[in-house]
Amino acid sequence: MLKWAIIFAIISLVTGWLGFGSVSGATATIAKVLFVCFVILFLLAVLAVIGVISLF
Repeated sequence: MLKWAIIFAIISLVTGWLGFGSVSGATATIAKVLFVCFVILFLLAVLAVIGVISLF
């Protein structure tokens, strides 16, 4: 998921540089949403691992 967030961020930068403002805005929004999803899932995974480790 982080890979897709980075890809969309790069697409947003390139399209912004080329002057396609609406495409740039849309891809930037998609990149932000994917990055937030990645962070939430990463934190849940870390909490799950800490919970499993604390059982032993």
